[in-house]
Amino acid sequence: MVGVVAQFELDTAMAEAGLRDLAAWQIDALAFNIGALLESSTRERIADDKAGPDGEPWAAWSEGYAATRSARHSLLVADGLPGLLDSIQNYSDGPEARVGTNLVYGAIQQFGGEEVGSPGLPARPYLGLSDQDRRDIADLVTGDLSEVLQ
Repeated sequence: MVGVVAQFELDTAMAEAGLRDLAAWQIDALAFNIGALLESSTRERIADDKAGPDGEPWAAWSEGYAATRSARHSLLVADGLPGLLDSIQNYSDGPEARVGTNLVYGAIQQFGGEEVGSPGLPARPYLGLSDQDRRDIADLVTGDLSEVLQ
């Protein structure tokens, strides 16, 4: 039997390393973009929605505390003062998306007084994923994958 065989051997080590580097870069960028999206939605929740990620409205101020507030104040926002809203940041680094605050009182607002030793202060959760956040993240991931695959 007479035949001709053509053989080609591909060394994929360099290509695999390049793809790993590209994937790591893409994942880091995607995590940062997810963090930016969550930072934005958290700020909106504080400034406008006045509700937790689950859509549940925050408890109103107590009567006594409300009497000390002016029309320029709203839940978790004091007009003209740097506060919780201004402190929300995207701390994403590498493949992890993290959003939060460096303010000590941020925990008592998120979890309420019972959790941190000040009974009577209701939780007003502002951190977390809403259903809309989940849809937006899915759209972001899908969009990034589409770009990479084209």
